[in-house]
Amino acid sequence: MGDLSIRLLEAQDAAAYQHLRLRSLAEHPEAFGASVEEEARTPLEKIEQMLERALPDNPVFGACLDGELVGIGSLNRYPRQKTKHRAIISGIYVASEARGHGAGSAIMDAILDYGKALPGLETIILAVTVGNESARRIYTSKGFESYSIDRHYFKIDGSYHDIEWMVLFLDDHR
Repeated sequence: MGDLSIRLLEAQDAAAYQHLRLRSLAEHPEAFGASVEEEARTPLEKIEQMLERALPDNPVFGACLDGELVGIGSLNRYPRQKTKHRAIISGIYVASEARGHGAGSAIMDAILDYGKALPGLETIILAVTVGNESARRIYTSKGFESYSIDRHYFKIDGSYHDIEWMVLFLDDHR
């Protein structure tokens, strides 16, 4: 097993982030709302700006294995006054060659630790494609509970994919 580390991504990570993000969309279109075609049009400068402005409410984490970015994931806090107590985890992906090293679980731990430290954050949600049992196992191991199945959420080349919405209540705010 190589040296695994998790860190916040910064503007200088934009090219590596974009490469991994496009790879995630190409390999698993059923798991993400964006398409490769849409994301490929995003200029690198826009990704740099997104990473530069990420803190405090929208951090992007990266998993590095032996110094190479192999995993990504984001926390996005809702910006409006009435929903600022909520955030969503999105864009979780670990490259196939890096799976089995605990990167997915470590990214989730980093995101959750960060979220728990945000003042006023009470609820974190996420969505997982129905049938993605490896991701679902990680999420349930972190305390997430299912609350809804959203049928036909994605339509890709005429095929539908359902997603499962999951929630984690911080400090037991139920």
